[in-house]
Amino acid sequence: MDYQGMRTYRRFHQEPVPEAVLGEMMENVRIASCAKNDQPLIYTVVRSAEMVKAMQPLVKWAAALPKELGTPVEGEQPTAFVVIAKSERAVPLSDIDVGIAVNTLAATAWEHKVGSCIMASINAPKIQELLAIPEGYKVRLVLALGYPSHKSTVVELKDSLDYYLDEERNYYVPKRALEDIVTYK
Repeated sequence: MDYQGMRTYRRFHQEPVPEAVLGEMMENVRIASCAKNDQPLIYTVVRSAEMVKAMQPLVKWAAALPKELGTPVEGEQPTAFVVIAKSERAVPLSDIDVGIAVNTLAATAWEHKVGSCIMASINAPKIQELLAIPEGYKVRLVLALGYPSHKSTVVELKDSLDYYLDEERNYYVPKRALEDIVTYK
């Protein structure tokens, strides 16, 4: 698995994500681990051009950047979304399940060079309504998908954790050094 390449992407070529890739993503998330095997999550795959377009104003991009730099414009927006909703009756640990699920989806997508952006800054009530998410479930995360049209590179942390763009709008994402986050006993 190419974890160096599995980064957040916010601009995409307008090539649709193949049905086979979306299907593999759904199968992998279906069998992913979850607390108590409770299986409290449901998924809505947004793939029609009309519904993808309707989703665009309901998600917020790149919180660390000015909107004009971080938000994709028409012609570079994602070509699909996966919306993750959680049962209101779920066990307390189920938010961990949401994280496991979204990472499973992103990793499966990246195996096919489909980039993604995990989004929590969303208009969940409007998404719930737009997609007719069943009563008893609440939208928790959205995963934007598409073939990346920019680069996203991990760089050594110097002064700030804030990611930044170069003149070609490629992303640079500072990460802490391994020795700063891991101890062995």
